[in-house]
Amino acid sequence: MGGLATAALLLTAACGQETDAGSEPTETAAAELPAEEGPATLRFVWWGNEERAAMTNTAVDAFEAANPDITVETESVDFNSYFDRLATAVAAGDQADLITLGGAYPREYGDRGVLLDLSTVSDELDLSTLDEGALSNGFFSDTQYGVPTGVNTFGLIVNPAVFEAAGVELPDDETWDWDEFMEIATEISANAPEGTYGVEDPTAPDALDLYANQHTGVGLYSEDGGVAIEPGTVEEWFDMTTQLMESGASPEASISSELAGQPSPEQTLLGRGLAGMKFGWSNLLTAYSTAAGQDMVMLLPPGESNHEGPGMWLQASQLFTISADSEFPRSTAKLIDFLVNSTESADILGANRGIPANPEVREHLRPGLTPVQQTEYDFIERVSEHVDGDFVIGPTGSTDSVAILQRLNDQVLFGQLEPAAAGEQFVTELTAAVS
Repeated sequence: MGGLATAALLLTAACGQETDAGSEPTETAAAELPAEEGPATLRFVWWGNEERAAMTNTAVDAFEAANPDITVETESVDFNSYFDRLATAVAAGDQADLITLGGAYPREYGDRGVLLDLSTVSDELDLSTLDEGALSNGFFSDTQYGVPTGVNTFGLIVNPAVFEAAGVELPDDETWDWDEFMEIATEISANAPEGTYGVEDPTAPDALDLYANQHTGVGLYSEDGGVAIEPGTVEEWFDMTTQLMESGASPEASISSELAGQPSPEQTLLGRGLAGMKFGWSNLLTAYSTAAGQDMVMLLPPGESNHEGPGMWLQASQLFTISADSEFPRSTAKLIDFLVNSTESADILGANRGIPANPEVREHLRPGLTPVQQTEYDFIERVSEHVDGDFVIGPTGSTDSVAILQRLNDQVLFGQLEPAAAGEQFVTELTAAVS
């Protein structure tokens, strides 16, 4: 399966890309880093909403209390701006010490020499405690560059209250297909109050990747770093989403275009209680539920049981990495170790960045889970037995897929481009981006 975790991951959020699990992390020879003397001041930057920022700053305060010689300067950036600002910072040699990454960015920056080989800070950062599958998400080019913040999956987030208000039953997600999905979305829109839709426009690289995997057995990318998806598959996708819009199941083009640039849960139709379904990342289930004031659930996407094979995957929701130019790599490693392995940190962060990749931390948190968090934990466990485990990480340049697909989607929805032409153009532009 080829995977691309993008803006939906944020929201990632969620957000990271599927990882090549064909090779497992191994010990690599690395130069010893010098000891650090005196006080250290670190910079830590991430993307996310205000809730994540508040949680993270509280966890950092706890770390600083336990490590009085280390000061951590923090910065939270909205997802749309995050990677542009990171690229600018890297170009200027001014990146943070602790860099949060997702999607294809870990491999892209790791292969460019921007990230630290984490075997050089093994005394400060214990990776043996983490799930092997999750840890492999940060392993590229025979080097461990990233540490998973948690386990995440891409699926369908559903507001049962909207279904109930429209008199529509929840589907059997073990058997439903895309035709039934379209029928249900249309029925919700027809019976819900004006301004409420069955589904938000689903077009995103992650959803297209899932769809392609189901229908053809391959996703956006091939294992050798090329583009695997065919123009005809993209055309079929745009045919479907156009039908969703024309039937009223999803919003008109102007709303979908505007929402594409408003990724935070509070700004989405689902988060405002104005949509029954939205494709998204499991680690945002609580955020969507909180925003809407309704407990959401996760469903397997349509088509998982009646096509070539499952399209879903499990992956690290985000990865913590260390700048290769950090003046204080050992201190930064201590901070990461605290964030991913400490039960004190877990009590503060919970599953905000995905279900913890440390099994002991997961079990520590389980008794105190809210009903929505329990739903997320149970869904992750269910998906772990459902997916086929065949991962392909997107190559360098694949992060351009978000902007390419969003632009073409706007043109299709506004009637400026036919689905067939959009399919051809998407494959052509994505191939150029990853070449």
